[in-house]
This record gives sequence, structure tokens and C-alpha cells, in this order.
Amino acid sequence: MANTAQARKRARQAVKQRGHNASQRSALRTAIKKIIKAVEAGDKAAAQAAYQENVSVIDTIADKNIIHKNKASRHKSRLSAAVKAMAA
Repeated sequence: MANTAQARKRARQAVKQRGHNASQRSALRTAIKKIIKAVEAGDKAAAQAAYQENVSVIDTIADKNIIHKNKASRHKSRLSAAVKAMAA
């Protein structure tokens, strides 16, 4: 347990920040799932639209250092390749 006032405050802030980061990671996973679902549905136009909408969510979360920028880039690359590989 924290002994000083500063440590108690940091512990309170850490709990609040952890909750916020968890919600951001959840939003990231939801954005990725939306793109994957559109790809699996087989509609290339819908998949491209989903990719365009959700790639900004991935970038935003990487900018906030919730995930590493290379991980965000890897996700975007793989999702983009999946969309491009679809039959028109």
C-alpha cells in the first residue's frame, strides 16, 4: 500500500488511466473486427469503406502509445492486404 500522499494519488491515477487504456484497446479490437467481418462477407466495396473508417482509429490509439506504432502498422498492412486480395 502507498505510504505517502503522492504515492496514494499516483495509485488512484493509475487505476483511472488503466481503465481508459482498456477501453481504448477494446475500441481497437472492435475496429479490427469490423474490417475482418467486411472482408469475410465478400463485399470489396464495403471492406474498403470499413478499412478507411477504422484505420484512423488504429492510428489514434498508436499515437497515444496504447499500442506500439509498429504493431499498428502491422495491423494496417495485414488488413490492407486482405482487402486488396479480395476478388472484385
